[in-house]
Parts: sequence; C-alpha cells; structure tokens
Amino acid sequence: MRTETDSLGTVEVPAGAYWGVHTVRALENFPITKRPISVYPDLIVALASVKQAAARANHEVGVLSAKKAALIDEACQRIIDGEHHDQFVVGVIQGGAGTSTNMNANEVITNLALEIAGYGKGRYDVLHPIDDVNRSQSTNDTYPTAVKLAMTFALNDMLGELDQLRIAFGRKGREFHEILKVGRTQLQDAVPMTLGQEFHGFATTLGEDIDRLRETIKLLLEVNLGATAIGTGITADPGYAEAVVRHLNAITGLRMEPAPDLIEATSDTGVFMTFSSALKRSAIKLSKICNDLRLLSSGPQAGLGEINLPPKQAGSSIMPGKVNPVIPEAVSQVAYAVAGADVTVTMAAESGQLQLNAFEPVIAHSLLQSITWMRQACWTLRVNCVDGITANTERLDAMVSSSVGVITALIPFIGYAEASNLAKQALATGRPVADLVVEGGLMTRADVEGHLSPSHLSGIHPITTTIPVADLQGEPSE
Repeated sequence: MRTETDSLGTVEVPAGAYWGVHTVRALENFPITKRPISVYPDLIVALASVKQAAARANHEVGVLSAKKAALIDEACQRIIDGEHHDQFVVGVIQGGAGTSTNMNANEVITNLALEIAGYGKGRYDVLHPIDDVNRSQSTNDTYPTAVKLAMTFALNDMLGELDQLRIAFGRKGREFHEILKVGRTQLQDAVPMTLGQEFHGFATTLGEDIDRLRETIKLLLEVNLGATAIGTGITADPGYAEAVVRHLNAITGLRMEPAPDLIEATSDTGVFMTFSSALKRSAIKLSKICNDLRLLSSGPQAGLGEINLPPKQAGSSIMPGKVNPVIPEAVSQVAYAVAGADVTVTMAAESGQLQLNAFEPVIAHSLLQSITWMRQACWTLRVNCVDGITANTERLDAMVSSSVGVITALIPFIGYAEASNLAKQALATGRPVADLVVEGGLMTRADVEGHLSPSHLSGIHPITTTIPVADLQGEPSE
C-alpha cells in the first residue's frame, strides 16, 4: 500500500494502482452499479483525448512546461491506444457531476506519466494530478466534452452496424422481388404486394434513421472546453479555449467547435435529449420490424407462416421441435431498454439547477449503454436472423390465389360497387374472384388474368398510375 492525502485526510491506496486518493473516495461512496466506467472504452479514450489536448494547449499558452506536457501527452496516448483501461474503476453512477471520473482520469494519467519518467507512483511533487494534468480545466467542461466525444465515437460504430443491417434487408428485398403475397392493414387482408417490397420497406426506414442519427453528430461536436467551472473561464489563459479545441480536433480527426455561449453550454444538456430521442426512434422502429418478422414467421402451421426465420435454438423444454423467434425477441427487448433510458435522460436533463447539471453521469451511462446494446442488436439481427430468412413460396401462393383483396385491382374497370358485391360472393362461396368476374360478363378471361398478374397486382407494372418501386443499392450509405 501507499499513502495519499487530500483535503479530507489520508487514505491507503494499493501500491500497484495507477489511481489515487480521489478514486478511493469514489469507490467507497458509490458502490452502486458494480460497473466501472471502463465498460465504455470510448469514454476512456475520449477522456484521454481531452487531457492530451489540454496538455498541448497549456504548453502552447505557456502555463505548462515542455517536459510535463510531453509526459502527460505520452501517458494519454498509451491510454488512447488501449492500455491501462482497467485502471478506470469508478462506478458509472456517481454524485458530483462526473468529478470522480475526472479525478480517476487525472490520477491514472499522472501515475502513468510518473512511471514513464522513472518515478514511483504517488510522486505528486514531480507531476500533480490537479495542478498539472487538470490545469486550466474543471470537471464541468472536460467531463461533458469527453461524454460527447465518446458518444460520437460509439455512434459512428453503431451506424456502421445499422447500415449493414439496412443492406441485408435490401438484399432480401431483391431476392424476394417477384414473390407475390397478401398485404395486410390492421391485421386484416388487404391488397397484394411482393415480399420484396415489404423487405425493401424495412431497408428504407432504417436508412431514414441513419440520416436522423447522423444529424445529431453536429450537435454533439459543440463543446464547452475552456469554460472551466461555470462558463466564465476562470483559471484558464485567455488563449486556452481556442487552443484546446484545435488540439482536440487534431487528435480525434473531428470538427468540434467551441460553444458560442459557455455559460449556457455548461448548464444545458438539451443535446443529450435530442440525441436520445433520435436513438429511441431508431430502436422503436427496429422493434416494429422485429414484430413484423415474428408475425410473418408465426406458426409455422397455425400462423401466417409466410417466411422462415433461421432456427437458432430449441424453443421449449417441454414441446419437442418447437423453435422460437429468439433473435427478434431479444432485439425488441433492447428497444424497450432504450426507450426507458430516454425517460432517464429526460428526467436528468430537467433536474439540472442553475449553472450546472449534476446528473450527467446517469445521462452518459444511459446513452452509452443504449448505443452499445443497439450496435450489438443490429449485428445479431443481421447475422443470426435476416441473412438466413427464406420465403415460404407455397404458402404465399396459396394465400394470394384465395385472396378476395385482388379484386381491388379491377375497380378501375368494373367499379367499386360491383367489386364489393363480387368480393362478398367470393367470401361466401369460396370461389375465385376471377371466375365470378368472367361469369358476370364484366371482363374477358384474358383481361382479368392480365390485370391480376403478379406484376400488376404489386404495382411493379402499373395498371392505371405509376407506383414507384425504388431500387435499393447494396452499398453503405454516405
């Protein structure tokens, strides 16, 4: 053990730990989730990136020596490269508006830098966690900046998986392009369409969500670095704010911008609500798609049975041969968690008082967890479900051939009233619509068969007006 001291007194710290006294206090105070901040590697990389940028900016404005700046820089780079993440041990839920996370980062970076320089851990007379690593900073500007940066990193990864899922649905759309089926509205039989059109619709809606989520990145890239405690910039050199954002952009390759009003930016968490709302939208729509997949594959004997999901595991401990749609079920549960996290973010954003929101840790945890779960959900839905879906063509053909809804296509030629009467007859007698139309002398057999062809019924080759069917390209979106 080694001894470290803060304003509250002296504590014992494990000799090999890169963290110190402030982290010990946090471990004692917040044994709540048993989940350290290191469960989110993007957050650790973001914290190290902010501290690295701060060291470079502090040296540039002349408040940190070249030697100290270089040591901090190297220590941060090692963390960015993936080293020592296990030393970020404070809990994801903590009081203090993220102070414990900031202190944990300061201590790990300091002791790693001391080790690089050949000194023992805890030699804060050589390099200090607050006076040097935290120079020109406050938790209130470094922590929210790191959180926004981490969300940007994580979101870009998630969007990659979401785009791959979009492409997978698009491939199925092309594979099922000519397979006719009965469409449904309000769970009742409607007009025909193709199975390809249905899957193409899934791909299109996911593409729209990708666009909406990408729009939030610009909002996340507005930061309050240089604001220090409440936005006045106290303790920071006048040139620091511009310099630290410039260095952070060079480190991350992003285009972060200083907020125009640092007072407002330090107290406002509206961007997290906007981002959470877009993420919830995507999750809920993905769950709706999963619900559709479960319905379409239901049965297989006593349900719709239109598609076959790949069997992934035994579905029952008592019913032999039963296979359940476990992948869509799991993805829907992720969506429910994301929706719940959105409520948490909303309540936390509302509860901030005056110049600071103390509840950003639960905002960060809720959103980073949601992004992580969504990324993995998209992956498993694509790999373990969508890629292996097949069409039950015999079942689909049988349902279309017996469907009364096909008569809708003949309304332009026989009128709505006559079509309605024939639909009732078809339902009552079980006879095909085409036969009733021909027997009634309303159309010739050739005309009926032409207008009830799969291409006309699905709108691919329109009877009266154009029904566009987009050709979804199987390439990642821009």
